[in-house]
Parts: sequence; structure tokens; C-alpha cells
Amino acid sequence: MLRRHHSFFRFAGALLACLALCACHQQQQVVVLKMAHGLDTQHPVHQAMQHMATRLGELSAGSMRIDIYPNAQLGGEREILELLQIGSLALTKVSSGPMESFVPSFKVFSIPYVFRDYAHLWRVLQGEVGRELLQAGDAVRLHGLGYYDAGSRSFYTTAAPVHSPADLAGLKIRVQNSITSVEMVRALGGAATPIPWAEIYTALQQGVVDGAENNPPSYYLSKHYEVAPYFSLDEHAFVPDILLVSLPVWEGLSPQQRQWLQQAADDSVQLQRQLWRESTAHALAQLRAAGVTIIEPDKRAFRAAVAPMHASFRGTATGALLQRIAAVE
Repeated sequence: MLRRHHSFFRFAGALLACLALCACHQQQQVVVLKMAHGLDTQHPVHQAMQHMATRLGELSAGSMRIDIYPNAQLGGEREILELLQIGSLALTKVSSGPMESFVPSFKVFSIPYVFRDYAHLWRVLQGEVGRELLQAGDAVRLHGLGYYDAGSRSFYTTAAPVHSPADLAGLKIRVQNSITSVEMVRALGGAATPIPWAEIYTALQQGVVDGAENNPPSYYLSKHYEVAPYFSLDEHAFVPDILLVSLPVWEGLSPQQRQWLQQAADDSVQLQRQLWRESTAHALAQLRAAGVTIIEPDKRAFRAAVAPMHASFRGTATGALLQRIAAVE
């Protein structure tokens, strides 16, 4: 009888060990992708990323997972992009402004008044030009999955409203880390000052800069309106966000896993565009309720002021790209 008990315990122990190994093996099969960005968790971009994570889990039957790190927990946009390049981080959303330091053709989005309107922007992004720009990132180990809506960028200031380019004369305006954005503000008469996103509120509050430029949801959610209560809807640039995956990580996935990830990204893009429209309307309503002075200036003076900037690209690769964009009906 004793030998029987010993045999049973040996069998039970072997079975439990086997089950533990199987569980461990299954756990190891779950591909965890870390995703980082610098925005607040209320932002439409973060909400779309959450949807992307949910969809990837559904499509892969739990074999793939996205862990999201918001609020610049893992660094600013440039630091995050560098982590993607070496494969230490899998996914991010980055504005196309900073992307021009890695892929020069992305500078086209920072050139003011390139797109006739919002509909024209999306026809370009969803067409041949948009696809080519996403693919261009592969050369620097940043694979494009799609575009998130970031609306249009407009100026906001601390002391006085901006009705025309003349009102920007001598003002220090915060811009993204983008040479083209710096040139744009100079063309309009201001003094451009690149400052990291997380430092803008304090810079505005302490007078380091006199203003900045961004879209309505970001202006509202960042509470920049508390220290810069004049918002001029000049809509000088449509600068989309780029949804990126590390090329080393992408190449390490199986064809099926890539398909799941791309589908999850595509689904999140559709949701994000809807959320963005709702968020923009909500932000403008809340800004008005908070007493922000919202100006709708005549854009013709702004377009005229940057015409020489457009002309400076003639005969260059960027100039050719501008022509292709203008030709999109």
C-alpha cells in the first residue's frame, strides 16, 4: 500500500510539474509590446491606443498584448523614437514635426498652408503620398502603421490676441523640435523657441515664451489656456500624428502577428478620428466657457506672409512633394 502511495505522489508531482511547464510555456508565448507617448490619459490618442490594445488582444486570442505608458513616463518624443530604433520599445505616437529629424520628407507637414482644407489632408494621407511617407521610416528603423488625426495648429498667446502676422512681431513662440516650424514662425515675424511639451506651461507662466501653437484639444487638456488665454484659429498647419512600430520589433513578428497588429492599428485610427472630432468640439466649447478669447482671423494675410517660404522649395525634393500634394483633388 505504501508503495502505491509513493507511486501516486510521484505521478501527481510529475503531472503538476508538467502543467506548470505548460503554463509557463504558454505565458512565454504572449508577445508583450510596450507603447509610450507623452499625452494625458484623457486625450483621444490615448483612448485610441487603448482600443488598439483591446483589438490586438481580441484578434490574437490573447497571444499578443500592448502595455501603454502615457504622460511621457518613458521620455519625450525624441527619446522614445530612439528607443524604438533599437527595439527597446515597440510602439509610439509621434507628431510628424519631430519626425522630420529622422525622415526629412516629413517636413512637408510643418510647412504652413500646404493643405487646402481638412478633407484635402485626408485624401493625401490615405493616398499614394501618405503611404510613401509611412514607408520612408523603414530606412531609419521606424515602421509606419498609420496616421492619427491631430487637427490643425493655431497660435495662442499670453498678453494679446493675434489677428494678423503683424501681431506676432517680436513674440517668442514655442514650437516643436522642427526646423521647418522654426522657419514658419520666423516667416510670420515671430521668434521661434523649441521647448519640450512638458515644459510649455511653466515657460508661458514665467514669460520664457509669449505664446505657443497647437490644436484645440491639446491646448485645452494641457490647461495652457490658464496662462495663455488668447487663441487665434489661423490653422496654419495640419500636422498629423504618426503611429509607429519599431522596425526590429516588427521584423521579429510572424506574418500573422503583423497582420493582427496592423488591423488593430487600422481600427484604432478610425476610432481616433471620431474621438478627435468630438474632442475638438468639446474643447472649443469648454474654452469659451472658461473665458478664453477665441479669434477667427482672415487667413489670407498669413498665407501671403509664408508665400516666400513655399517658393524657397522650388527645385527641391520637398518642392516636388508639394506639387504632388497640390495635384491631389
